Amino acid sequence: MKSKQVGVIAGSSSGFGALFSRRRTSGRGQFSERWLKPMRLFKFLPRLVLAITLAGVAAKANAQSIDELYQAAKKEGALSLNGGGPAGLYEPWVREFEQRFPGIKVKLTADFSNILAPIIDREIAERKLSVDLTIFQTLQDYDRWKRQGVLLSFRPEGWDQIHQSFKDPDGEYVGVAVYALSYAYNTQVIAGIDVPRSAQDFLKPEFKGKVITCYPNDDDVTLYLFYTIVQKYGWEFMDKYMENNPQWVRGHLGSARAVASGQAAVTFDTMANVTLGMKKNNQPTDVAFSNLDPLPIWPQMTAIFKDAPHPNAAKLYITWFLAREQQSRTGTWSTRVDIPPPPGLKPIFDYQLANNFFSFVTNEKLTAELRKRFEAYIGKPKGEPVIR
Repeated sequence: MKSKQVGVIAGSSSGFGALFSRRRTSGRGQFSERWLKPMRLFKFLPRLVLAITLAGVAAKANAQSIDELYQAAKKEGALSLNGGGPAGLYEPWVREFEQRFPGIKVKLTADFSNILAPIIDREIAERKLSVDLTIFQTLQDYDRWKRQGVLLSFRPEGWDQIHQSFKDPDGEYVGVAVYALSYAYNTQVIAGIDVPRSAQDFLKPEFKGKVITCYPNDDDVTLYLFYTIVQKYGWEFMDKYMENNPQWVRGHLGSARAVASGQAAVTFDTMANVTLGMKKNNQPTDVAFSNLDPLPIWPQMTAIFKDAPHPNAAKLYITWFLAREQQSRTGTWSTRVDIPPPPGLKPIFDYQLANNFFSFVTNEKLTAELRKRFEAYIGKPKGEPVIR
């Protein structure tokens, strides 16, 4: 009997049938339910093994090596990249990418994300898409494009090292950098004045007419910033803030420049990496972080479109930019958990954070109401976007 059981495990149907015919048959010569269950399991196992094998093959194919992607991308010969925000965030990397991968010419288009996204939407509707990938702060666009089914799932090398809050679980978009809205001040203009440490410090009389921020009804992350402030201090903050005669500008490069030049003394609305870059270039400016209010952060997301003209070049760019070598020298925090922060900064999760930008910006009803309310305080945005 023992030898016949071994034959069953080896897949011997004749031994299994003979065993059943003698010991486990019903009056009509049928197998009992007790023995049918193992048979179903053995029948299912080969299919299970096949499914697991295919899944492994698919995962390996998704995470192609740099060399494999370069060979495919060279045949395409070009890459079209839309970047949200200042062109300076992308131009050095584009030049380096072109030098690292000869034969691939990059067309960079930089502007506000909320200006570029409608153009892409129109091209998708007309089936004339000219863009391969985007790098935007408007995370609601990625949420919408995913629901429309127009994004390509792609998990580059190092995917497992990216923090879960900075990537789509289905691989349709991923953060390439983490940015924060910190305070900034002109080290010469406010000499002898305490550096602000909370939002309420910007209401002080000595800062009347000397504070600058972006328009919250124009910029999504600034809207998120102001939202966190009024959530904590109430709308009375806005009443008092407007009494202090603040300055307004379109774009965070503009607010950083205004402080560095002395046009404004302080801001609670600068991209920390932009101001730190100016400080590195010997401009009289520096950043500060509140020990009372949360630090708004967001991942700058990227995605490839299914109908991208140059999908392999897009995969190559994302894989290259998310590699350790590039992520360790962006001047801001990485979305990868294995990359240390820039010199002088703490690891991003060591700060008191407001890290719900995705949930906030995809709440269309809330953001529409907030824009309308802030516009009632400030008026419509004026001036050209500062992107260069």
